Amino acid sequence: MGFADDHLIPLVDEGLGNSAYLVDLGDGRALAVDASRDLRALRAAADRRSLTVAFAADTHLHADFLSGAVQLAHDDGAAVLASAAGNRAFEHTALADGDETDLGGLTLRALATPGHTDEHLSFLLLDGTRELGVFTGGSLIVGSAARTDLLGADRAEELARAQYRSLRRLAELPDATAVWPTHGAGSFCSAPPGAERTTTIAAQKRANPLLAAPDQDTFVRKLLGSLGSYPAYFDRLGEANRRGPAVLRSAPTLPALSLDQVPHLIGEGAQIIDVRPVADFAAGHIPGAVSIPLRDQFATWLGWLLPDDTPLVFVANPDQDLAELTWQALKIGYERLAGHLDGGMDAWTADSGEQERIELLTADRIAGRPVLDIRQRAEHIAGHIPGAVHIELGDLTERSGEAPRRPVVACGHGERAMTAASLLQRTGHKDLAVLDGGPADWSKATGRPLEETA
Repeated sequence: MGFADDHLIPLVDEGLGNSAYLVDLGDGRALAVDASRDLRALRAAADRRSLTVAFAADTHLHADFLSGAVQLAHDDGAAVLASAAGNRAFEHTALADGDETDLGGLTLRALATPGHTDEHLSFLLLDGTRELGVFTGGSLIVGSAARTDLLGADRAEELARAQYRSLRRLAELPDATAVWPTHGAGSFCSAPPGAERTTTIAAQKRANPLLAAPDQDTFVRKLLGSLGSYPAYFDRLGEANRRGPAVLRSAPTLPALSLDQVPHLIGEGAQIIDVRPVADFAAGHIPGAVSIPLRDQFATWLGWLLPDDTPLVFVANPDQDLAELTWQALKIGYERLAGHLDGGMDAWTADSGEQERIELLTADRIAGRPVLDIRQRAEHIAGHIPGAVHIELGDLTERSGEAPRRPVVACGHGERAMTAASLLQRTGHKDLAVLDGGPADWSKATGRPLEETA
């Protein structure tokens, strides 16, 4: 078959910073690469073309989302293609370096590219002998390479050296070969990437600073030096993907919970997650609730801050999408979803339920109060309010005692800061406030420059 550009359909998860791919094989069948358990976008793309997924390829044991390959095997009869070295505990076609799969006109060749994980494969898509493109997963990505510390800090350097060799191998492909990575901008699996999500071998040879490293030691130093923290749930999902996620037999739903049920569940150890916008949470929320506004990054912060074995009760506004909430939780392995408060905070308030509040302050009103900056280290270094105490949001529960008294909590816009303030409130901090906006707003309001850390 001839392969046209529109035969490849990228499916971007903006929240996790990843791309899955659907390849139209031209005969009513499709190949899916690195599909998430949340298959809604993939299903919609396949339905538009009347495609059945015949093959589901995973480049590696993903740490940031549950794979959809097992579900595609169940629903569509897809053949799962994955590394033999991954020792997956479910039926799949186990591939080693150089193994080829006939897709019916096109060929998929496995290339061993360890580094991001031990068992990582890239998949070279061939039309006869012509290299069309390569699905590089967490190996070569736009402007960088994916992190090598997910199997433990003690193995990060060893795997970085493997990543060096893998990138050099991929760079030997013809310059015109398209590069289709899984990890991209916004992914915590990545070192800092560019904004583009796909590229070519030639473009990366020109512009990727890691490929420009003159030797292996320099490459390793650059890669390891660029790595920041990553969500806690990453440490669990690799093994969950090796075992294989549970098949979902029907579309998941989130039960409505009565006013009587919610206090009972809290008494049994359930956690309240309030997904409403920042201003709504600030104005009044159930005591002990954690604020995680429902947006693209919801799954990241849920997985970073809450254990996966705690029953979760959600508080949402009537216009918020409960299906989106549910899928974001399920795609990172959060199954204990007790339900949502029927009627939301309006029902809680009407029943005279106790509430707590957190002050929301504009940049011109925070003078004289200590600032707690909870952004990632790289963000803080690039520019922060002078004198701000820095504790990353992911570390705040363990380090809450280091937070200043009566802080104004700041992030880039306010969502993460409200999450941080809700965590501090649970540990007994009083007189909390959140900056409505971020450091740039403070600089504009005061006319003072931000402070950079060398």
